[in-house]
Amino acid sequence: MKKLTRFLSLAVAAGCAMLFSQTQVNAAESTFDTVQKRGHLNCIIGNSFVGFYTVDDKGTWSGMDIDICRSVAAAIFGDKDKVKFNSVQWAQSFTSIKSGAGDLLSKGMTWTLSRDSSQGLDFLDTYFYDGQGFMVRKDSGIKSALELKGATVCVLTGTSSELNLTDFNRTNNLKMTPVVFDDASVRNTAFFNNNCDVMTNDRSGLAAARSTAPNPDDYVVLPETISKEALSFAVRQNDSTWANVVKWTFAALLEAEELGITSKNIDEIRKTSTNPVVKRFLGLEGDLHKGLGLPADWAYQVIKQIGNYAEMYERNLGPDTALALDRKGTLNELWKNGGLLYSKSFR
Repeated sequence: MKKLTRFLSLAVAAGCAMLFSQTQVNAAESTFDTVQKRGHLNCIIGNSFVGFYTVDDKGTWSGMDIDICRSVAAAIFGDKDKVKFNSVQWAQSFTSIKSGAGDLLSKGMTWTLSRDSSQGLDFLDTYFYDGQGFMVRKDSGIKSALELKGATVCVLTGTSSELNLTDFNRTNNLKMTPVVFDDASVRNTAFFNNNCDVMTNDRSGLAAARSTAPNPDDYVVLPETISKEALSFAVRQNDSTWANVVKWTFAALLEAEELGITSKNIDEIRKTSTNPVVKRFLGLEGDLHKGLGLPADWAYQVIKQIGNYAEMYERNLGPDTALALDRKGTLNELWKNGGLLYSKSFR
């Protein structure tokens, strides 16, 4: 009898422990809850990447990554400015999210297997398709990356660029010597001061660096693209509630472009459209917002305040910007124009 009583006691204790553990899991707040209670979003970005994140002399941030963060703030609060930007070095990017210092990582980060599986992050979507290249001084006469044998190469440490450089170097037996930096601005200065023969980075990054050179026309980006660089945003791992809010906010930017809705015409469309797809997207019909825990007009707020993806691209990266990156004919076009970008179904 004593043995049976002891067995039952242990079973009850074990059951209580499991219940307590489950209660702890259920009580754990999503980042979404934390952000709502705090009243603003904390976004992790880098120091300076023209077109993606850069700050002016008044302390105002702008760029593609900045707009992604602001779009999430607009979705949650109806106010794109309810976001604080935390600029960190590359080495602190992952720990800033894992530690809770940031809610969203949006800083031109390439989505890779190792980062996705071993850094405590969940990458959610790709907002810019890029590839790594090389930039040299025009007077060097170099026309191809295969002519870089023995060159010194400025590269940012801890990045996929550094690893890709190693692979390209070994594959082609070029015997290049990496010169590593942990700050992009220092790397750029070193290159422009002739401390390296070459700079390597994503091609968009090279265009950004070239735009800040004393004489941009003195430099040329070589034709080779040596990698696939899917620039993506990420959140802390295993938080689907928060991940859904962020990834569907980005989907709204694409959906609006597909539907022909812009920041300029959205009010008129909202008043007059009879299209059920449009009405559902803008929260005039249905209850899609409930599954996200957002207001019914969340997508309207995003597009009204930020614009659609095309507006965001043209404002930060397009032909009339310092980067002058024409979207036409690239992977960054919508799927119906031959690109890789498309919105999942708002249904």
